[in-house]
Amino acid sequence: MAQQTASPEGEFGGQVAVVTGGASGIGLAVSTELARRGARVCVLDLALHELPPGLEGLTCDVTDRASVNAALSAVDERFGRLHVLVNNAGIGAQGTVEDNDDEEWRRVLDVNVTGMARVSAAALPLLRRAAATGDGGAPGGAAIVNTCSVAATAGIPQRALYSASKGAVLSLTRAMAADHVREGIRVNCVNPGTADTPWIGRLLDSAPDPAAERAALEARQPMGRLVSAAEVAAAVCYLAGPSAGATTGIELAVDGGMQGLRLRPSAD
Repeated sequence: MAQQTASPEGEFGGQVAVVTGGASGIGLAVSTELARRGARVCVLDLALHELPPGLEGLTCDVTDRASVNAALSAVDERFGRLHVLVNNAGIGAQGTVEDNDDEEWRRVLDVNVTGMARVSAAALPLLRRAAATGDGGAPGGAAIVNTCSVAATAGIPQRALYSASKGAVLSLTRAMAADHVREGIRVNCVNPGTADTPWIGRLLDSAPDPAAERAALEARQPMGRLVSAAEVAAAVCYLAGPSAGATTGIELAVDGGMQGLRLRPSAD
């Protein structure tokens, strides 16, 4: 694996970041943006494919504790430190409570919730070290950012299992923030709305009328469009960076107004 050559300039200069599920979609956008802002970025994913220049990768299955521990040990060995963890790995699910069997509930919760806890637990010793020493010069200490969803705060049809998993992520974020604030580790989450990602693309492709389905998803968000992965990445970088040094235990919505706005129907 080639050594990364990220510029030391930028708000994350001298820092190391790990992004789970960082090889595609929102995770790739986050990884690329962190690197652009000066971080040395290690992507943890099941399938790394061909990562863009400036990113390093380690194969990791967040549902397997041995795999997670091995990946974080490799991060320690390669970089010797860790300042930012972005828990982004996750999978989707459709349907009401009638539509997914017990095995699917176990699978989705294992990835989206327990997997986040596994990675965080393995990363905490490294994050504590960075926070205690001030390594990397981050005035806000070390940071964890979890990818949550507007599904945690708004009732969305046909998303019972997915919403349950993201509701757990929101509560987990707050609990972790309380547990680790006095260690100098900030924990926050970002709540994207419907984002223009490969997963949404696959859902649209499988719809009877993809164009009509896209139009319906866009209309559901008051801004009238899907959220971009780059917009979510910018929010993650804010929460992970020094400008948010006094921010912990919050959810930052990047949802086109879906959660908070109640607009009158358009006259058009």
